[in-house]
Amino acid sequence: MGTNLDKVVVLSGAGISAESGVPTFRGEAGLWRTYRAEDLATPSAFRRDPALVWEWYNWRRELVARCEPNAAHRTLAEMERHIENFVLITQNVDGLHQRAGSRRVLELHGSLWRMRCTAEDLVVEDHRVPLPSIPPRCPCGALMRPDVVWFGESLPAEVLSAAHDAVRRCRLLLVVGTSGVVYPAAALPQLAQRSGARVVEFNVERTPISAYADEVIL
Repeated sequence: MGTNLDKVVVLSGAGISAESGVPTFRGEAGLWRTYRAEDLATPSAFRRDPALVWEWYNWRRELVARCEPNAAHRTLAEMERHIENFVLITQNVDGLHQRAGSRRVLELHGSLWRMRCTAEDLVVEDHRVPLPSIPPRCPCGALMRPDVVWFGESLPAEVLSAAHDAVRRCRLLLVVGTSGVVYPAAALPQLAQRSGARVVEFNVERTPISAYADEVIL
């Protein structure tokens, strides 16, 4: 592959999975019982009622399990096979990039398909749908929690550091289906541009990123 396509990074958001039928959840009320994502995806909600939170995540896992990667997911996986220095940074937790064949994936917000022990920080992958018991427990007896970043929590330091490093080194950043309002992910395109990369945005409508992207494809 020519040097003009070396060091390509992609930042993907909820819009890329919406095409597969995955709801974005952001700002939408009444998706599950009478709760919003902002009411359930928090540490305080989990402390208050872990079973309720897990019922919601179990429902989300069942919903996503019925979805399939779309042409955009498959195209990015194909790009990875042809570009040596390729990194995919995603805000999504649905795992559709991996199901499409992507391997070099940085999951900023975690994954629906992993759970973490609240006592030992043991992380396990679990694709069972539905989960056999709610809330699930670690072999040590402690509660497991979804291995996702909740409202009010910081992104995993190692993953964020790797994302920063990737965009600083890239020559081309493709921004696909992200709203451009969720930080710190929304700051990555500007970091890439300041480091000399070309930023190309793909979306169904303009976002805050559109104002400074080198090219916007709607």
